[in-house]
Amino acid sequence: MALVHTPSKATDSIGIAMIIAGVVLLAMLTLYLVGFDQGAVSRGGMYMHELMHDGRHLLGLPCH
Repeated sequence: MALVHTPSKATDSIGIAMIIAGVVLLAMLTLYLVGFDQGAVSRGGMYMHELMHDGRHLLGLPCH
């Protein structure tokens, strides 16, 4: 006799919603750091500043 486990659809949808919320939060944080930070958080020297500056150019955000 084999036991078959069928997961509840409620727990599946909650898990998917949590993953989507995490991805959206990470995307918003990345957009802030690259697009609007202007060096306030990224104080790792000129390398980090130039990396974020190039990211703004890549995304088409105004930076000059």
